[in-house]
Amino acid sequence: MPSAAELEAVVAARRQTLGDAHADTLSAMLDLAEALWGEGRLNAARRLEEAVVAGRRKLFGAAHPETLKALGKLAVSIGQQGDLHVARRLQEEVVAGLRVHYGAEARDALRAVNNLAGTVAALGDVEAAHAMLRETIRTLARVFGEEDADTLTSLSNLAALLWQAGERDEAVELQEHVAGALRRTRGGDDKATQAAEATLAGMLNELF
Repeated sequence: MPSAAELEAVVAARRQTLGDAHADTLSAMLDLAEALWGEGRLNAARRLEEAVVAGRRKLFGAAHPETLKALGKLAVSIGQQGDLHVARRLQEEVVAGLRVHYGAEARDALRAVNNLAGTVAALGDVEAAHAMLRETIRTLARVFGEEDADTLTSLSNLAALLWQAGERDEAVELQEHVAGALRRTRGGDDKATQAAEATLAGMLNELF
């Protein structure tokens, strides 16, 4: 992905040639926000995401998938900054909108539920978060396959929540499954495989 400095130049050029409210300008702004997020510049990323959400609401409408995509990214930033109740409200809006547009079993809708579950858990409603993730995992496995990347991501998220809740045997079992599936499908040099195996190793080190 281009650096934040490179994307700032892209945004500036599009603003000059297309205007602030053009769809391509807003897309470039969202890419810049992601780059800033990766650099830890959350305040700057959040300001851009807020501008993109506002722009897309005017351009496409509040229920358009592109608006909901930006809203989902904004919700993550808000949650990272500690505004969990606001983040949950926005994520619930994203889930509802994507289900209406694509259907409850669409990949984007299920990803949104996965993100919502993390916020719900952070707010302390761990049982509700577990239930959301288990249902999401069942649907992902049925529709896309047990070793699909999104299925494995949700499984790893569930393993992390179970670990935090003290249900360590099930957490380790799930994380072993995730690490094994990633090694089979992506290989040992893949970053996702290495991250999953590192998480598993950390769990096992704490147990033994």
